[in-house]
Amino acid sequence: MTDLFSPLTLRDVVLANRVGVSPMCQYSSVDGFADDWHLVHLGALATGGAGLVMTEASAVLPEGRISPHDLGIWDDRHVDFLSRIVAFVHGQGTVAGTQLAHAGRKASVRRPWEGGGRLGPEEGGWEDVQAPSPLPFADTYPTPRELDEAGIVRVIGAFRAAAVRALEAAFQVVEVHAAHGYLLHEFLSPLSNHRGDRWGGSFENRTRLVLEVVAAIREVWPERLPLFVRISGTDWVEGGWDVEQSVELARLLGPAGVDLIDCSSGGLDARQKIPFGPDYQVPFAERIRREADIMTGAVGMITEPEQAAAIVEGGRADMVFLAREMLRQPRWTLLAAHRLGAEVRWPPQYERARPV
Repeated sequence: MTDLFSPLTLRDVVLANRVGVSPMCQYSSVDGFADDWHLVHLGALATGGAGLVMTEASAVLPEGRISPHDLGIWDDRHVDFLSRIVAFVHGQGTVAGTQLAHAGRKASVRRPWEGGGRLGPEEGGWEDVQAPSPLPFADTYPTPRELDEAGIVRVIGAFRAAAVRALEAAFQVVEVHAAHGYLLHEFLSPLSNHRGDRWGGSFENRTRLVLEVVAAIREVWPERLPLFVRISGTDWVEGGWDVEQSVELARLLGPAGVDLIDCSSGGLDARQKIPFGPDYQVPFAERIRREADIMTGAVGMITEPEQAAAIVEGGRADMVFLAREMLRQPRWTLLAAHRLGAEVRWPPQYERARPV
């Protein structure tokens, strides 16, 4: 059997296979609440056989949403419907995970199908957009307020409280979103972090917030459950965050209680030049896995079963995450297993559709 369909043990959690569904924003919430759309969307992905299904980025504070329609986990009332989704996902033999996020300077914008760009208070947006430094992402984005010490402490506490809610909802994996130009990534990169205090300047200072968020979550997230961190391996802009710094950060995150680095890239600076193509981000996962001695997940334009299997079997990553391909084909994992000759459990309701 291909290694892609071998179990992956993460502390006391065992994924049935090495295929994960990446967080994908749905922009379909009201006041941060999950609803029937999220149940059907995530439930369909869970019936598709992936070992792990992640929710979209869940905002730890209302002002930490990308848009007014983002999923949230800043309020205890959010837990109830999330629990319903988690129960269904787990009932399919799939592990449910959630990604905790703060959008930083990329907050208060329109949904993609509404054109993106700044959304003012008169349209449902908000003025208090926050970042390490008062530098907008682009001309069409809001100019953020520089977070002061009290604001940073509040953010750390919000991640901690969100992890408590994730546990109450029975998620088995929590991922910290420190990629794609959102708040934690903004602190990591010298392109967006121009601070002169203990939160900016040196590598030690720029990585401080991510490490403190991880420490705060580990205070409340049980030892038996795994913790992931998603990072951008590089900003794809000269002078920005790069793979060397990513390796160094990963070396710190492992001892801090992180089990897997979810290796993406970009999203911080509009000047980025990304060489899109199959496997284009896999080298980040491979190098971090090798040099930081920590498990990694590979993402980005992974679409073919043979491609995914080669990544895992070649030791380039411990698992693969798919996003858009899962939207196109929610049962990708089941069909991939058939193509690769692996035996997997189909939902009994769909058994009669199993290829022969």
